[in-house]
Amino acid sequence: MTYGIREPERTGRTAVSGGRHLGWAEWGPEDGAPVLFFSGAAMGRSLAFGADSLAPSARGGVAARGVRLIAVERPGIGVSDPDPARTLDGWAADVAAFAAARGLGPAAAPAVGFSQGAPFALACAAAGVVPAVAVVSGQDDLTHPAFATLLDPYLRGMLEAIAADPAGFAASFEPTADAEGLWKLIVSTSSDTDRAIYTDPAFEPRYRRCLDEGFAQGPAGYVRDLVLAMSPWPFAVEDIRVPVHLWYGGRDASTVHSPDHGATLAARIPTARHHLLPEAGGSLLWTHAAAILTGLLG
Repeated sequence: MTYGIREPERTGRTAVSGGRHLGWAEWGPEDGAPVLFFSGAAMGRSLAFGADSLAPSARGGVAARGVRLIAVERPGIGVSDPDPARTLDGWAADVAAFAAARGLGPAAAPAVGFSQGAPFALACAAAGVVPAVAVVSGQDDLTHPAFATLLDPYLRGMLEAIAADPAGFAASFEPTADAEGLWKLIVSTSSDTDRAIYTDPAFEPRYRRCLDEGFAQGPAGYVRDLVLAMSPWPFAVEDIRVPVHLWYGGRDASTVHSPDHGATLAARIPTARHHLLPEAGGSLLWTHAAAILTGLLG
């Protein structure tokens, strides 16, 4: 099984604000319907999803054009220039600048946010810089009161440390953060369903390579993402007005994804459509990509 992954067809760096550049990779036809991809924790640009679902088809509509998947690396990740003081709102501004520079048009490209990429995708939805979002195995705002009794104790301690002193947490966490440690954490906290996919010889080398890419500049970019994702979000998901598709697997055992498989998030977002697949794991981005893309593009 290929899991819909293959080597990028095009790569580059695009200028945004302050002379910074964001790294990106693309798959699919250059004139296809653009879809932005915000990947998970410390994941570089090289790991695609749904690459076998991007070609034009005879079904008409958007499918007739095919899909142009564009993975965008966050600041300090991969080849994207760092921005140590960045915020979730700042990421939305970066995406707006990136879309304009790449000729995608204002609010013309929907976004997929996987795992820790979810708050970054939702920030873009709240700012109106994307027309729709698919959140896949996404992290919720874990500071929300609904999760007070649902969080893993270690994760709860991390949230408390970040709330008390974000800069101090980052300074103490960075020396221990690397691609190997993150890989071991992901595998050890995954369900059997996900572990079988992540350690599959067709998948593991690609996933581990994208983590190596993510840490190419050191751990600061990943740790900044972590602090932003695990602090109260600076926007209200209740105010989002664009369609939001929430995709979760019933066999997802990750402690950092939504503790209730997106139920609280779905109840808070007025435009949400909640998809809970009982037999899928957190890796459903690579097992149900066609359905995710079809739902997003309508």
